[in-house]
Amino acid sequence: MERIYLSPPDVTEVEEAALIRAFRSGWIAPLGPEVDAFEAELAEYCGRQYCVALSSGTAALHLGLVTLGVGPGDLVLTSSMTFAATANAIVYTGAEPVFVDSDETGNMNPDLLEVALADLARAGRPVKAVVPVDLLGKVADHERIDAIAADHGVPVLADAAESLGAVRSGRPAASYGQAAAVSFNGNKIMTTSGGGALLTDDSTFAGHVRYLATQARQPVVHYEHNDIGYNYRLSNLLAALGRAQLGRLESMIERRREHRRFYSQLVDELPGISIFGEPSRSDSGATSDNCWLTSVIVEPSVAGFDRTHLMAELAASNLEARPLWKPMHLQPVFAERRAYIDGTSERQFRTGLSLPSGSRLTDAERDRVAAVVLEVAGR
Repeated sequence: MERIYLSPPDVTEVEEAALIRAFRSGWIAPLGPEVDAFEAELAEYCGRQYCVALSSGTAALHLGLVTLGVGPGDLVLTSSMTFAATANAIVYTGAEPVFVDSDETGNMNPDLLEVALADLARAGRPVKAVVPVDLLGKVADHERIDAIAADHGVPVLADAAESLGAVRSGRPAASYGQAAAVSFNGNKIMTTSGGGALLTDDSTFAGHVRYLATQARQPVVHYEHNDIGYNYRLSNLLAALGRAQLGRLESMIERRREHRRFYSQLVDELPGISIFGEPSRSDSGATSDNCWLTSVIVEPSVAGFDRTHLMAELAASNLEARPLWKPMHLQPVFAERRAYIDGTSERQFRTGLSLPSGSRLTDAERDRVAAVVLEVAGR
């Protein structure tokens, strides 16, 4: 049977035409009119004033932290339940990541954030920044996170790499924090093959990120550098791909929401299995998950099997499934770092499993997933 992937790129003749347009324009080298247009369109979509298109979401996090003044010896609070890139970007600056556990949605627990900020202040270790992560397409409780951080005079850099297209309380993902980072990696809700962007309402902030991303070159005729810069800009060709994807984003999100509804109905009658992080939408529609990945929680004592067994049975049918992110405080490379943990993310990692959720997933392919789940559940 053909392999079904978790979240493969969804590209069509629309993206092909955009790439040909950019290629034929002659703007092959990095930067160009497609980059300028993509930045303007993405900023508008995210409800921001400024956007800087970059080579990855990791680059956006890194430059956002540098622009906030984060450097060697500083502390940065971030979510433990996340992909390693979030913590890695902090380490790139020479700062120390301090991990905060998740709540039942999988996002940063604001109560533990408050405990961490107060505890570190008492210890004489002020925090330089907070980097909350929007997990698997659900926007974190930024209202509380931002307010708590503001009480301590700490800026927020939102990691919205997984949540583009989601909204919370009527506000788009990436509109929270002093700045926000998004990702266009191949498995994300939309892709530029590789790529990312930083969004902000601060022109000075955006300008500094743009400056650093282009090797910190001074505006003179020869190459002059007063600062260490980075080669972090997005190419004109990939920006054209991004514009085409952004134009299709709402339809791709709606397809993923169809998958969420299907999986929700599937597990509704199966004891011990539930959709992770629900509800995905509020009654008013003012809060809405982008459903990047649909994940289930399997409680072995009730279901009669665990997520490892379910994952193995899916793999035997050539269906890709993946555990939730292994929390950063459990990663060997970060095992000695400070962490404010209550066990929630560890439980979610033990019991959580992401199912094929891509917008290219067909009804027939989704039925293959359902058949395995039902068989494992004894239905």
